[in-house]
Amino acid sequence: MKVELRKSFQFEAAHLLPLLPEDHKCRRLHGHSFSVEVVVAGECDPALGWLMDYAEVSKAFKPLWEMLDHRYLNEVEGLENPTSEMIAKWIWDRLKPALPLLDQIVVAETCNSACVYRGQ
Repeated sequence: MKVELRKSFQFEAAHLLPLLPEDHKCRRLHGHSFSVEVVVAGECDPALGWLMDYAEVSKAFKPLWEMLDHRYLNEVEGLENPTSEMIAKWIWDRLKPALPLLDQIVVAETCNSACVYRGQ
């Protein structure tokens, strides 16, 4: 049986979007309570009755969370233009080696605005 697991994380961070016009509000320094959803998918192990342990997802994401939480994202290597789209890809690129079943990354910067990234 094919299943999908979702594990959510939150981090607080500041950023600005340097490639936007100077009069755009997102060009100014501001912060968000970002929400990240890590989605893994695959065939459920019939012997265990699960796809994988949620703790494996948490363990894989923790080093990334430490790099993002309470940071100025523009100073994080690879996030010089930290849009939700770029943050999602940045997380994917670092998480995929540890989570081969990674299916998507969802990054929300507000409760009603989110980006879904499904890999290359």
